[in-house]
Amino acid sequence: MAQAQGVGRRYVKAFFKGFFVAVPVTVTFLDRVACVARVEGASMQPSLNPGGRQASDVVLLNHWSIRNYDVQRGDIVSLV
Repeated sequence: MAQAQGVGRRYVKAFFKGFFVAVPVTVTFLDRVACVARVEGASMQPSLNPGGRQASDVVLLNHWSIRNYDVQRGDIVSLV
């Protein structure tokens, strides 16, 4: 019985170590490199949400190219 508790504690300890490493890495990636966003409404028609449908489009926001000032004519820029 004592050995089973030791194994359980080891798994819980490994889970929390992985959790406390994965969360900051994920947050940093989403903030600095890229993230996924939904586009809703008519503000981006006809490029996104064509035809006035109620469904939303999903886009990848590339933070990396903005930080390097690699924006070209025709790119869609999202402002918060």
